[in-house]
This record gives sequence, C-alpha cells and structure tokens, in this order.
Amino acid sequence: MGNRLSKIYTRTGDDGSTGMADGSRVSKADLLFAVMGDVDELNSQIGLVRALLNDAQNNAALPERVFNDAENADEANRASFAQSLTIIQHLLFNIGGELAMPEYIGVTAAHITWLEQRIDAMNAHLPPLKDFILPTGSTLVSQLHVARSVCRRAERQAVRLKNSTPDAISNSALQFINRLSDFLFVAARFCTDSAQTSEVLWNNQVLSVFDDN
Repeated sequence: MGNRLSKIYTRTGDDGSTGMADGSRVSKADLLFAVMGDVDELNSQIGLVRALLNDAQNNAALPERVFNDAENADEANRASFAQSLTIIQHLLFNIGGELAMPEYIGVTAAHITWLEQRIDAMNAHLPPLKDFILPTGSTLVSQLHVARSVCRRAERQAVRLKNSTPDAISNSALQFINRLSDFLFVAARFCTDSAQTSEVLWNNQVLSVFDDN
C-alpha cells in the first residue's frame, strides 16, 4: 500500500512533469496521463451517481428492483446496483494503479465476466429498446449518461494509448472500460420507473417545426 500522505504539495510537478511508481518522471502532457485523468474523472462521476442513488433511495424515488434486482439470480449476480457501483469504483482505481505501475494486475477476465453478468441481470428487467434514447430524464439517469459519455472518452484515449504504447495498458483494462460504458447505458434505463414511461426517446416530430423554414 502507499505511504501515508503527510504533505500534499511537493512542488516537484511545477515543471510540468510527474513521478511514476518506479521513480521516473514523465511529462503531464503524455497520453498516459490523459487516460489516467479520464479514468479518475469517470470514477468521480460514478461517485456522484452513488450520491444521487443514496438520495433517491432515501426519498423512495426509484423502483425496488434497483435495490434488490437479483433475487432470482445466481450468487455471482446477487449484488444490488449500489454494491455494483462500489465494486466498479474500486476496479477503476485498480486500473489507475495499472497505468502507474505496469507490473501491477488490478483487473482480470473474471472482473469483465462479473460486469457482463450485472448488465444481463439489469437488462432482464427491461423491455426491448425500440428507438434511440436521449441522455436525459431524472437527475440520476442524466448523471448516468454523463458517466457513460466520460467512459466512452476514456476508452477512446485508452485505445490511442494502446496503439502507441501497447504495454502501457492491459487488454483486460481496455475491455473493462469498454464493457463499463454498456453497463452505464443499461443502468440509465434500469434507474427509470418500472414501466419505463419516464424514458426520453428521440422523436423525429420534435424537429418538424423547421420543415417549413
């Protein structure tokens, strides 16, 4: 584990570089740090999802499935949505550790399988999607879409990093980020009302006001 932080500022990064786990210093403009920053931002956005979820639970503003959605699932799936978010935040922190210490393994194929199981468990409660969804709805649902879009950006940057420096990020980490964007999309649907009546769909009639212009 890391050392206890007794001093927050060190001034060593004032020249635009930052220290790696092996003691080397790398420019903060390096693509590696763009990926680390995006993963950190994604983790923070999911932290906000957790805070909003807690508020919604206290106000009874979500369907019961969000808090007990796997009663008929096997033990591997028997985690509530809130517990899943907690696990995901820890795994994203592990990905940050992998980026800082290439020899460290923080995400494996088992974690990707677990995430896929969570997606399937949520999706089992949802009706088929027949149109495009707009990234809006309740504050919680909107925040899930924000997290999803940040996740997509993190993936794009991670792919660039993989293409330029293959050993800088593991295949498992890249796959996890890709699958996480799917999780967040399904989660946004999962956190609407049980009948999906509050889900905001793309409607071609909205723009018909421009037809005569």
